[in-house]
Amino acid sequence: MARAIAFLRAINVGGRHTVTMTELRRMFETMGLKDVETFIASGNVIFSAPPGDPAALQRKIEQHLHKSLGYEVKVFLRTESEVAAIAQYKPFKEARLRTARVLNVAFLAAPLDAAAIKALLALRTDIDDFHVNGREVYWLCMKKQSESKFSNVRFEKIVATRATFRGLNTVAKLAAKYGR
Repeated sequence: MARAIAFLRAINVGGRHTVTMTELRRMFETMGLKDVETFIASGNVIFSAPPGDPAALQRKIEQHLHKSLGYEVKVFLRTESEVAAIAQYKPFKEARLRTARVLNVAFLAAPLDAAAIKALLALRTDIDDFHVNGREVYWLCMKKQSESKFSNVRFEKIVATRATFRGLNTVAKLAAKYGR
């Protein structure tokens, strides 16, 4: 059994799509996944699954959650080692990281194409900077996120794909607990 972490989009957001962590664990267990745990109430689920095609597993989870909840939940799967690598990756110079308010990571299903990267990088401002690495986009916000014009909705519109964002602190805590 391989360990994986599912980052879910549209779970416990703005009070619209609230699901208890107990309910979420049960939904994963009914799919035959083992050792299911949740990590903070923002749609992070850790589990063991038989080896196989990650894309097929991702689709299976999405379909099951849609059927169970009645709305689309986009799923972004990463292995424990991938999460550890994401947490360790240094997308910006240390001096910039020390002066920033927050560093977020966007999880994508597939890497962005050249046109999407160009469109994203055109959004750079004095407040916001971006770095693309494989299936992740790092967003450095120098001020409060509420002072930024950047958002998940704007990101998805510009790059024409779905994503879910997590603070790098959350990813680092996941990596410390589950990363290999």
